[in-house]
Amino acid sequence: MARAMFEYTKTVLEKVSFDSNLFCKELQKALERLLPFEIEELKIWMKPMLLQNPALATCVPLLHK
Repeated sequence: MARAMFEYTKTVLEKVSFDSNLFCKELQKALERLLPFEIEELKIWMKPMLLQNPALATCVPLLHK
């Protein structure tokens, strides 16, 4: 079940990546629900997305809380 949540989170984040505010909100929800090792995987997964869309970098501080 946890793996399904991780995959669902990636799908949602991809779909809302056009809006940095919405992306930050969904990222915050994900960080509350995912397991610690999944959060680390999410950070790795997000790196190329952040390079492609620099506006999403405003959400990076959420990952370091």
